Amino acid sequence: MSDEQARAALATVGRETTAPLVPTLPTLRSPRRAAVLMLFGVLDDHPSDRRASAPRVSDDLDVLLLRRADTLRAHPSQVAFPGGRIDAGDADAADTALREAHEETGLDRTGVDVLGVLPAVPLAHSNHLVEPVLAWWRAPSPVRAVDEGESATVFRAPVADLLDPAHRGVTVIRREGQEWRGPAFTLDTAHGTETVWGFTAMLLDALFDRLGWTEPWDDRAVIPLPAER
Repeated sequence: MSDEQARAALATVGRETTAPLVPTLPTLRSPRRAAVLMLFGVLDDHPSDRRASAPRVSDDLDVLLLRRADTLRAHPSQVAFPGGRIDAGDADAADTALREAHEETGLDRTGVDVLGVLPAVPLAHSNHLVEPVLAWWRAPSPVRAVDEGESATVFRAPVADLLDPAHRGVTVIRREGQEWRGPAFTLDTAHGTETVWGFTAMLLDALFDRLGWTEPWDDRAVIPLPAER
């Protein structure tokens, strides 16, 4: 699949404004609204080095991610999409996602084409309704961790690597006699190995399924949480 075909596929999903990415959703009481930017494109000149099998996307297709600072109260140290709470002055969820991405990564929003805003997905842990904003990076600009109190690092994730079954598995959380399992991904970056899990991994997993990009992977393979390594 070429990059233009990938963009067209993402745009098709972006127009599907009735079906949330995650079909089974918890009900929240008085949730706060938020938005995240799921930004795809050719983000740099370092393609995926995956060669074991033919991935379903081009080797230069990326998605922008960041790792949150470990001093944050909510979701510290987790890999996430740029984004945050919708403010009264924001025009809409897309405006929020682009504003937050600029504040967190220095992204030049004029180079971004918004492809659509998907129905909100509940994030029970922090009581937010999060609207995923699908976008294409038409004219990439330099990005970095603008505020280290918010983001520890900013990096691109090759989509071919995320789809690689060797990089996929589940995380397992056990608390008070209960067990929660969720999709997870591992990535080798310039800063070391990153684990994508929790809400971000759930959105990526659901989006790849919706796009038809998912490759068969072993949902019995357990990926340790970063704190457990």
